[in-house]
Amino acid sequence: MRVNPRSGLAAVVATGLCLIAPAASSAAAPLVTTGGAAQVTISGATLTGTVNPRGVSTTYYFQYGTTTAYGSRTASAAAGKGGAGVTAAAQITGLGSNTRYHYRLIAHSSDGTTAGNDRSFKTPRQPLGLTLNATPNPVVFGGLTTLAGTLSGTGNAGKAVQLQQNPFPFTSGFTNVANAQVTDAGGNFSFTILSVPLTTQYRVLVSSNQSVVSPVATVSVQVLVRTAVTHRHVRRGSKVRFSGSVRPAVPNVPLAIQKRSPRGKWVTVSGSITRPGGNGFAVYGKTIRVKRGGKYRVYVGAGGGTFTPNVGRTITIHTFR
Repeated sequence: MRVNPRSGLAAVVATGLCLIAPAASSAAAPLVTTGGAAQVTISGATLTGTVNPRGVSTTYYFQYGTTTAYGSRTASAAAGKGGAGVTAAAQITGLGSNTRYHYRLIAHSSDGTTAGNDRSFKTPRQPLGLTLNATPNPVVFGGLTTLAGTLSGTGNAGKAVQLQQNPFPFTSGFTNVANAQVTDAGGNFSFTILSVPLTTQYRVLVSSNQSVVSPVATVSVQVLVRTAVTHRHVRRGSKVRFSGSVRPAVPNVPLAIQKRSPRGKWVTVSGSITRPGGNGFAVYGKTIRVKRGGKYRVYVGAGGGTFTPNVGRTITIHTFR
């Protein structure tokens, strides 16, 4: 066999005849097959396919979107430069639930760009779920609180949700309170309770599907403490009487008269208990000797769980020699 350096053709001489073989053709654009979508969740999926680089260094990516216009794409990845098909894959996130997505595989090399066929998948419906929070919490006796939350999941708008309560000691079970509210376009809702009488558990459920229930939100009710003193300007070592009322009526509950230290901590300087007062309230009174001026307050405990402790207003007492 002789090679003609000018023509690049191989001349094969046999029995006086010359057979001319054409030169090998150049590599073509990559071959692409769009595969299925795997691990499809309410917010993500893994797109797959096959790329044959056909001997030329090749990269690939996926286009995807809710229509065949796509609009989004994955980062480019290397497919190598082999002559056989290799697996292509990419994860996508941030998808919406209960939505159909289109996608296709694109491969590119110096010999051209090839797009695979369009395929599609649908994300599953997101199950309904409820959240519930109370603001403020705790609430002072006689005050209001707002219970607000969100119904998430597919079809969360325009759903009726019912508020339920279970007051301390939480043994009577949940019963409906207030009228049902309808969720807005974002699944949001709120209930305003004008007065929480005692520490109470709350929850909400979907009226049409009562298996969808929120976690329990416990609203704690603090006793309401009112405080007065006989004098605010006294000679050092003089006596000052602290007195006031506690609502609701919680007699025989310990209380502490506290003074704020230079480091900002409240230190108990004396104590007493509440006693029966009028209709719906208890009273207290305690006389102490004030050696130095400063900030004072009355702390009232409230054991048993029906109510939680609270403090009265801070009172500044000035002393002189």
